Amino acid sequence: MRLWISKNSEVPIREQLVTQIILGIVSNDLKAKQRLPSTRDLARRYEVHANTVSAAYRELARRGWVEFRRGSGVYVRTQSAEATDGKLELDQLLARFFKTTRAQGFSLAEIQEGLQRSLGLQRPDHFLVLDPDEELRAILAAEIADATDAKVQSAEPAELGNPLVLTGAVPVVLYGHFARMKQRLGTTSDVLLLHSASVVESLRGQTRPSSDSIVAIVSRWPEFLKWARTMLVSVGLDPDALSLRDARERGWEKGLRSAAFVITDSLMASKIPAGCEVKVFKMIAASSLEEIRDYATSLECGDWSPLFPPPTD
Repeated sequence: MRLWISKNSEVPIREQLVTQIILGIVSNDLKAKQRLPSTRDLARRYEVHANTVSAAYRELARRGWVEFRRGSGVYVRTQSAEATDGKLELDQLLARFFKTTRAQGFSLAEIQEGLQRSLGLQRPDHFLVLDPDEELRAILAAEIADATDAKVQSAEPAELGNPLVLTGAVPVVLYGHFARMKQRLGTTSDVLLLHSASVVESLRGQTRPSSDSIVAIVSRWPEFLKWARTMLVSVGLDPDALSLRDARERGWEKGLRSAAFVITDSLMASKIPAGCEVKVFKMIAASSLEEIRDYATSLECGDWSPLFPPPTD
């Protein structure tokens, strides 16, 4: 198998070796049980450091593509059905693509640039909720998933340092947090801003419980418990009639059936014991959910176009 090594590429040489050997395996250029060149031979052939080749082989072994045989060398590992399930077809397509483009004389840098340009023109395939609070991210993602048929993922802002996090994603950010994330997001992505539901909106259609009723509030997010309690007290409920349940604690569901009703978030709604009257307080304003639904519809119908298309020069 021939390898192409670019010492001026942004991609580390170790990763170039790993990627091309994997592509050689999935394209069947490298057969199962085939012995690979020794670390010293490969280093000398491509004028790279032996430690780099050794690191590449270790990474391939960690991923399950090769195996070390003591006193014999490095061999292509026979792939089980479990190891190749799902991703093998994609790997084979990529292997044929790289083999064809390299045979036509394109450099790795040109291929990388072309791929990045093409990816920038593709329609997003999921929403990405960004927030530093793990529990809040989960609630927001659940509300968006309930409102659309789209795929929803979540991440903390610190993960934006990895460019793959935003690949194929439409970032979704709470309006109050956007200023802190704007620099990390840059100007290459469409961003949807979420407005929080108002007290009036959250309580619309709710029947006021009797004065001697117990109202339970359930959530894994401590701020939801505080927010819901403040809201209910502000509209006249007795603070002593409110039972706050942190769903991260063991036994949170005990005695819930004795409550007049249970107020919870979208994430916990399906986990409330049967027999309880459940009222879900939304964190996202109805107008923001409608905007997300419209965006998801434009993706499905093919009417989408990026607000910030990549340069074509």
